[in-house]
Order: sequence, then C-alpha cells, then structure tokens
Amino acid sequence: MFVTNKYVTTMFDRLFRSLSAGRTIVSAMPMDSSPDNPQPLRVVAHAVKGWVERLGWVWVEGQLIEINRRSGSRTVFLTLRDKLADVSASITISPANLDLAGPLSEGATVAAKVRPTYYSPTGRFSFYCEEVRPVGEGRLLARLEQTKRLLQAEGLFDRVRKKPLPFLPRTVGLITGAQSAAERDVVENARRRWPAVRIDIRNTLVQGPQAAAEIIGALQQLDRDSGVDVIVIARGGGSLEDLLAFSDEGLVRAVAACRTPVVSAIGHESDQPILDLVADVRASTPTDAARRIVPDVTEESQRVRQARDRGLAAITKIIERQQEFLTATRSRPVLTDPTASFDLRYEQLTTLRHRGYRAISHLLSAESSTIDHTLARVRAMSPKATLERGYAILVDQDAVTVTAAGQVREADALTAHLASGRLSLTVAERHLTDQEQPDADQPDPDRQELDQ
Repeated sequence: MFVTNKYVTTMFDRLFRSLSAGRTIVSAMPMDSSPDNPQPLRVVAHAVKGWVERLGWVWVEGQLIEINRRSGSRTVFLTLRDKLADVSASITISPANLDLAGPLSEGATVAAKVRPTYYSPTGRFSFYCEEVRPVGEGRLLARLEQTKRLLQAEGLFDRVRKKPLPFLPRTVGLITGAQSAAERDVVENARRRWPAVRIDIRNTLVQGPQAAAEIIGALQQLDRDSGVDVIVIARGGGSLEDLLAFSDEGLVRAVAACRTPVVSAIGHESDQPILDLVADVRASTPTDAARRIVPDVTEESQRVRQARDRGLAAITKIIERQQEFLTATRSRPVLTDPTASFDLRYEQLTTLRHRGYRAISHLLSAESSTIDHTLARVRAMSPKATLERGYAILVDQDAVTVTAAGQVREADALTAHLASGRLSLTVAERHLTDQEQPDADQPDPDRQELDQ
C-alpha cells in the first residue's frame, strides 16, 4: 500500500513504543528542498527506505483479521490490526513459517516478529514476518488443537469405539460441581422424566489445575461399580480457560478406557472441549444429557398404550379372519352334507362300471367273431373235412402218406384212413400218369424185381 507521512509517523510511533527501553533509534536528518530546488523522487524514496529498514526486527502484538493464502504462491499475506487503536498493517510470511505456528484462524491474537520494508519502485510499505506465535486464547487453542490431532491419530475419536446407552439404566453416575446449576439440571430433569431413576452423584472441582485429577478419580470409581450403567460428566458454560480441565489429555484417555458409556454435557451448544469428541454421547447441555440418559415415563406409557392397542387390533383382525375362514369352511357342501360326495362318487363309479362292462363285452364279442372265423378257416383246411367228404388217406407200411401211384409197387400193403375207421389194402394194379411212366431205355425196377 502507498503510505503518507502521517501514516508512517503513526506506525513508527506504534513500533517505537514496542521496543525495549534500552534500544536506540537514530533520527533521520531533514532534507533541504524548495519549489526552486526540489529533491529527486528516487533520492527521497531511498532515504525513506533507509529510515524504515533501520528499525530492524521487532516483536509486535495484534489481532489477525485476514489470511490470504494463494494456491502455489510462496508468500502468504496477512493483515494485522491493533486491538485498541484503528491501526492495521500488511504482513508477508512464508507458508512454512506460518505453518510452524499451528492452526491459526482469523480473529486470533498473535505475536509476530516483523521487520518493516519499503519497496522503492512502487513506494509500497509493508512488514516481513519471520515468526508468528499465538498468544492468550490463541495459544490455548493451538495447544488444544495439537492435543486433539494427537488423540485423533490414535483413533480415540472413532465411531466404532462409541458404546450405546442403555434404554433404562439401573444407576446413573453423575460427575459435576457441588450444588452447581449443572447438577440441578441433570437431577431434576432426569427425575421429571423417570421418577424412579437412581443417581450416584460425585462432586468434584470443574475448573482449575486440580479439576482434571479429581474428575478422573471419580470417573474410575463409578466405572468400577457394576451397578452404574451410564456416567454423565456435566458442567455449565464458561470461558475457554474455565473449560480447560475437560480437554485434559489424561481425562480424555480415562474416558476412552471406560467400560461404562460416558455422556459429555459441558457448557453450551457452542462449547466443545476434547471430552465431547471421545465421549460415547455428546449432550449440548446438562438438560439435554438428562433427556438422553433416561426415557420419558409419559412418552413410554403412551408408547405402551399404543403398542397394546396395536396388538389388540392385530389379534382382533386375526380372529376375525379365522372366523371368516371357519364360516366359509362350514358352508362348503362336503360339510353341509357329508354323504353328497359319496353319492357323486357312487354315480361316477356306476357309470365307469357300465362302461367297463360294455367295453369288455364288445371286446369279447369281437374276439369271439375272430375265433369263429379262424376256426372256420382251419376246419376248411383240415384233412378231416376232406375225409368227411369221402376221401381217404393212404399210408404205406412205414406210415408214409402215398400221394402218387409211383410210390408203391403191386402187392404192397397199404392202410386207408377214412373219416371213420381205416382199411387194410393190397395193391393189385398201378396206373401211372405220363410223368410217372419210366423211360424205354431204363429198365422197370418192378419188372426187374418180378423177373428175379
């Protein structure tokens, strides 16, 4: 930014008041100039640069109102403002030096080691920062952020470690300040919701150096009690310093090691100590914790009535459906007249029996006709039928059928089988057919036998 002599003077006054008492600042000598004999601008710019940078390194305190971190840039631009006067200054710092200070947010109070610089070509005045540290609440926030990152890296905040709260705890362990508003809110609201709830109260310090140790002791005692089903750690609101005990690393680790579910009810909705992150349930206020640890007897009674009504309606509906089913079953013909099915089956059986009889009769008739026709054909082809017509069957002495005159000789004995009985015959004379006549060149075997 371009600065006027008044602005530079104001800034120098502010910086000079920040110097230690033993430090000496050499005053700048005035330069002779007039309208007729003006000084060159470069001379004045170099003189201003010398005056400004002669101050050297100095620690200043202010409120960080702007952080301008550009992607890929090797410089981060900060705007630092005085907390009491309307004075601000631009500061440049390297990203590495800024990250060494831990997480810083706009609005934090910091102490910065700066050196004023004056850029002669453009007349821009700014401060270069070598180191920045959070102070006051900012220092506490940085330390808490560092502790939070360490515990998170160990997995103490993982959801898989969270234990569910019991629906209706036998005993609620309460760790809070003696006669505090937080104790009253938890006890009154819990008993208003469930009058029979039993609360084991352990009063401890809730702020100060000894608070964390007392809370850890009470927590371990309640965790060893097998009758305690849930533990509530409660405190009202307060400043960051007041709530430091609930970000103590020892307390956080003790809560993580508990076998009993732990509810954190610290401060108001905007307050969030590290205990909220490790607890199994985080309640926004002590009143909210009472709402989470015990059910509302009125709501549960209403749910019981609704469940009973739904169950009764479901049972009634089932009975009605079964009654309708029984009525429909009784109205069936087989139950109205049990013999009706027998009559129907009897008629069907009679019809099938008649059909069977008819089928068998038809089959027997057809087979009988076939047998008759076959028998007639067999009889027509039978030798007996031929014999009955007056024919006879001749066989020789060897019982061989004689079918041609050439098979026998004269004086052979033959048997004639008739339709009724048989006759013994002697061949007196043969009458051969032309095919049976012997050749003239061949001798007649019968004649040869007679001649012999």
